[in-house]
Amino acid sequence: MRFVVETLDVATPELVDGLNVLIPQLSSSAAPLTLADLEAIVHSKVVTLFVARDGDTIVGTLSLVVFSIPSGVRAWIEDVVVDEAARGLGVGEALTTAALESARLRGVRTIDLTSRPSREAANAMYVKLGFERRETNVYRYSLEG
Repeated sequence: MRFVVETLDVATPELVDGLNVLIPQLSSSAAPLTLADLEAIVHSKVVTLFVARDGDTIVGTLSLVVFSIPSGVRAWIEDVVVDEAARGLGVGEALTTAALESARLRGVRTIDLTSRPSREAANAMYVKLGFERRETNVYRYSLEG
């Protein structure tokens, strides 16, 4: 498999379809993306959406969220998913490396992410790339239901 990583700057129905194949592999509760959803993401000032392609097929995606707060420019990496058929081939590492470089060029001080402990390969990759596990509590407040 030969893949390329790129950032999306336009939303198309084909991209929506490709991402809708990946998202259920990450979250069983996420609603399918619409073209309007993808347009909002692509045109966001704080989100950069990376995709890895093998030809015309999207085999992975990553969202980089960059924001300014009083303590500096920070970032989060979210929604990293690699298609089951492409796992173990370096797609996740290539996506993450591209996001790190993009953040570095934008003056980001720190980048955070979360990963479930059961995702052993992903966690090992993050450590390999230089991420350090933090002693912190992550809280979530749901505004749904």
